[in-house]
Amino acid sequence: MTFARRPILQALALAALAATAATSTFAQGAGNYPNKPIKLIVPFAAGGSTDVVARVLAEGLRSTLGQPVVVDNRAGAGGLVGTEAVAQAPADGYTVGMATVSTMTINPLLYTRAAGLPAKLMPVAGLVSMPAVYMVHPNLGVKDFAGFLAKAKAEPGKISGAVPGLGTLGHLMLASFNDTLKTDILLVPYRGSDPALNDALAGMVQLMPDQLPSAMPQIKSGKLIPIVQAASQRAPELPNVPTFKELGYNGLNELGISWFGIVLPKGTPEPIARRLQDAALKAVQLPDVQQRLKALAAAPIQVDQARFAAQIAQETQRNKVLLDQVGVKPE
Repeated sequence: MTFARRPILQALALAALAATAATSTFAQGAGNYPNKPIKLIVPFAAGGSTDVVARVLAEGLRSTLGQPVVVDNRAGAGGLVGTEAVAQAPADGYTVGMATVSTMTINPLLYTRAAGLPAKLMPVAGLVSMPAVYMVHPNLGVKDFAGFLAKAKAEPGKISGAVPGLGTLGHLMLASFNDTLKTDILLVPYRGSDPALNDALAGMVQLMPDQLPSAMPQIKSGKLIPIVQAASQRAPELPNVPTFKELGYNGLNELGISWFGIVLPKGTPEPIARRLQDAALKAVQLPDVQQRLKALAAAPIQVDQARFAAQIAQETQRNKVLLDQVGVKPE
């Protein structure tokens, strides 16, 4: 009996030693993270809001992680190409993805190709918020929100609003505007923000929401007039323009605020994810990072891994309801 049990006990001992060694090796690897440059994939083209924010964050992460963070633009299919590249990367912490409202809470509902993406990604942290502003063309003859709302109600169906595509955040914003304020603004979809802005500048459409950084040149030049903001507080650049929150429309306010965060491939070891989360939350506290974000009309936020995952889930459910209401189906 003793001899029969000996091989079993030896096998169990060897298995325990192997497990201890594996745990020790893993812990050491996580403790050394990172020991080489990190790639930050941006799922949009260079020069856009996501890219500009990513480059600010990359510099901050370089300081807090002690390794270079290289921005890699992978534009295409409304953010799907880059997001897929993150999901398919090795889960070792050396490929990080920029996450946005669109890539995480709209695209999975809008494209059948993206339906499984959230399950392949690990949210790490929400880091930056960016306000939106609603602008009108001067030929509309209004100068503030009250004047616009009065005109929209007096002339239902005669005012048009530009949206950068069906099912986009801009589409949901204007559709929710109609629903909340009981207006009948005609929504005109475009293939992207640039053609929408061109027609808004030409007065072909009278209303357009846009992120504040890209909107400011048109506002400063007087080509478009700001009437209301979706922001946690009035942007310093627009001290006389109220927020939806001030006006009592919290839903419109929350819907219009864009955010940016970072994600990892699913399966990345938790110690590495926590190391990256902590470094990212510290990065947005750096004075240089905060100054550069302020110049972009953006604000640092500190949303940890658990809260970021919950926020993504909550906003996905909200956007599913909105997409159903506007009748946009996955394609």
